[in-house]
Amino acid sequence: MELIFWIVIFIATFLMMEGMAWFTHKYIMHGFLWKLHQDHHKKDHSHWWERNDLFFVFYAIVSITFILLWRLEGLWIGLPIGLGILAYGIAYFMVHDIFIHQRFKIFRNANNKYAKGVRRAHKMHHKHLGKDEGECFGMLWVPFKYFNK
Repeated sequence: MELIFWIVIFIATFLMMEGMAWFTHKYIMHGFLWKLHQDHHKKDHSHWWERNDLFFVFYAIVSITFILLWRLEGLWIGLPIGLGILAYGIAYFMVHDIFIHQRFKIFRNANNKYAKGVRRAHKMHHKHLGKDEGECFGMLWVPFKYFNK
């Protein structure tokens, strides 16, 4: 298959993952699987691992499955989809876990307009401690109102 198709599928997958993350966050994490996500909003634990991290594991398995479908079954589209999911997972981890929540103490001094907007939007999301009445369920693309303050 031509390289351009792989690149288009990779980019489309990466972009669609933001919608998937928003949907999963709003309707699954703040819905029927709130018990897994709850410890992320209520820091009532002293350990590094959160039950919420199981969502990351789920998407890692999906990514690996697509890559294996490409490798073992010859499904060409499996590689760009799997790598697109992987790339989004890395971006999400860098922005959410490292930059915003400082699980590793790097990127602490990022103060550009994008960084401030994403940080502000996520702070608004976390001001709601329960599963209802939340806002800002996306991660990499947040409403413009958070960039204009």
